[in-house]
Amino acid sequence: MLKENEYRATSGLPALLILFVVLIIVAIGIANGVRQQNPVTAGAAAVVAVFTFICLGGFFTVNPGEAKALQLFGEYKGSVRQQGFWWANPFLTKKGISLRIRNFETTKLKVNDNHGNPIEIAAIVVWKVVDTAEALFEVDNYSAYVEVQSESAVRTVAQSYPYDSHEPGEEALSTHTAEVSSALQQAIQDRLARAGVQVVEARISHLAYAPEIAQAMLQRQQASAIIAARFKIVEGAVGMVENALEMLAGKGIVVLDEERKAQMVSNLLVVLCSERSVQPIVNAGSIYS
Repeated sequence: MLKENEYRATSGLPALLILFVVLIIVAIGIANGVRQQNPVTAGAAAVVAVFTFICLGGFFTVNPGEAKALQLFGEYKGSVRQQGFWWANPFLTKKGISLRIRNFETTKLKVNDNHGNPIEIAAIVVWKVVDTAEALFEVDNYSAYVEVQSESAVRTVAQSYPYDSHEPGEEALSTHTAEVSSALQQAIQDRLARAGVQVVEARISHLAYAPEIAQAMLQRQQASAIIAARFKIVEGAVGMVENALEMLAGKGIVVLDEERKAQMVSNLLVVLCSERSVQPIVNAGSIYS
């Protein structure tokens, strides 16, 4: 694999000053050669002038957040990352590449999750170029390569997790955002290792059941929520009844036989677990009548 290496370019201002001085000397030499009718001097000065003008093509600038990759007749010579005004061999081709952080959102993909349910998913990928040689010469179009490989990674990660967790401790796309984002970032980075690209962040931006099963899954979620809520209500009611019986027995307020305890438990559970307000009935007579 072709790896990036640093090219030590010459500072542009001193080089420009030197070429400017050379041009002045050449102009003087040409003028003297013409005045003295000396073709050798004039010809030599003209050759130096042509060479100097060729050297002027070696100047280039590197803006903040970018780099220049230098090639000599197709051979990679190195990259200049430091911003500023530089001079290098005028026969070097200088190709700019951005080192800034970029981001894009993948298209909405329709895939099956780990349980076989069709879902729609999209992700935001934040990335930057860290190796200019790999980005320019190892892949044909690194920007397009990033987008295609990112969508492939999103599809793979979506198929590795269920949409919802149905078992304790099960990681899911909708509930374990940090874990899924970390897995997605690693999956994309593995695919972009040869492109000289670093994935800064990857996170899910859109997640939903596919339209054909969305209504059924919504009913399933609602049923699960209702069951969980009723379970907590019953659990709390049992604890309150148990506490009430213990307090009545402990303080000796009333002594109930097993049949009356069962009746009391039944009444309290009805009152505590009912979804509607209960109308109390006051017994003015004996409880044993």
